Amino acid sequence: MADPLDDSELAGDGDYLSSFGETLADTLNLERWAHGLDLEDIMRVFREQIGGAMRKEDVLRATVRQQLLPLLKTGPHAPSGAGVYQATEAQLRAVHDGYLFRGNVEAVNGRAVSHDTLALGITQLGIAAVGYGGSSGTFSQRLFRKEVTFQMDDPFKQAREYVERRELRSRKAPRNKDSLSKLATRGIRTYAERAILAERLQAEWRIGLGNPLAYELVTGSGYRGLLDASLEMLANLVDRQQKFVFVTDKLEHRGFLTLGHSLDTGEYAILETLESYGQEILEGWRYDEEGFAKASRFVHRYCPQVVMGLYRASNNSPPRLFYAHQEHVHFAVRVAMADSILRPEQGFPMLLDVAAMTCHSVFGEDGFHGLVQDAYAQADPSLQYLNVRKMRR
Repeated sequence: MADPLDDSELAGDGDYLSSFGETLADTLNLERWAHGLDLEDIMRVFREQIGGAMRKEDVLRATVRQQLLPLLKTGPHAPSGAGVYQATEAQLRAVHDGYLFRGNVEAVNGRAVSHDTLALGITQLGIAAVGYGGSSGTFSQRLFRKEVTFQMDDPFKQAREYVERRELRSRKAPRNKDSLSKLATRGIRTYAERAILAERLQAEWRIGLGNPLAYELVTGSGYRGLLDASLEMLANLVDRQQKFVFVTDKLEHRGFLTLGHSLDTGEYAILETLESYGQEILEGWRYDEEGFAKASRFVHRYCPQVVMGLYRASNNSPPRLFYAHQEHVHFAVRVAMADSILRPEQGFPMLLDVAAMTCHSVFGEDGFHGLVQDAYAQADPSLQYLNVRKMRR
């Protein structure tokens, strides 16, 4: 389930009009809504909208390729070597034969599942590391959030405190996203993926998901313990490991992805370092004085060493954003691309998907909830804490 929108992501009526071509009032007018399900009319509208969008993108793609891509070399945040490059078939074959299929590349991906009731919140974190030589291992952690203790010297006072604490937490997280649960499922999982990638694997090259210097780690998500551990671990990743490539599967940086659609098969572009990204974090996050000093030192030393780029493994697949160490960026993107062309219709590193499937089979929701249900059945025959309906998606 997608995370709820933050208030900062909510736009105004003008943005709605420009995005959807009609006012919000028109959309809310039920007189304009269709009655029933007319598949023929729905398909006609879909064909018109999709066809028109694709034609506009083709025109935009040609303009971007001819006029904007050449400007990458002189952009305001362009690193040394910025621009567009072509990975040859021979280069990708060398990665296949010398690295991927020899087990010299491993990928890490994680999964989090949760169960939440008044009595207890349980979050299971699972991380899988895989290579084409086989699984390098799975790692797991289970977190139990419980508020009620058994040392009740003043039962009335503690009962009132529990009611007030739970209500306050609900008010702070009106969309049912408890801050502690968010830390467990996002911050700790993100940390664990990168820590295992940097410290537990043996392969020369490692593939990860998302931005290596993830926002929730550079900020600590508001927790000093997570901030201190993350900055130390990420420094190790950048300083010592270096041979990594991270690829994102989300529609982040849509402007850059628009540039990516103008790339041809096998082309990649080096865009910029993470300097401006790190500076935005420092300016926007509320650190305490000591935390800000630590984060500032980290951002100024390590963000310039990590570059962001784009690659396109196939004209039948979307472009992908990648992140790599500046010293190894050209080989790093070839590693990602070589793994991605194994499924040209996806254009995404297959090892990351294999790791995700491993997590699903080992740490999936069905097995997790089965264990939870069994434990509840033994502890409480009435199942009053188990029968909680899932939220509407």
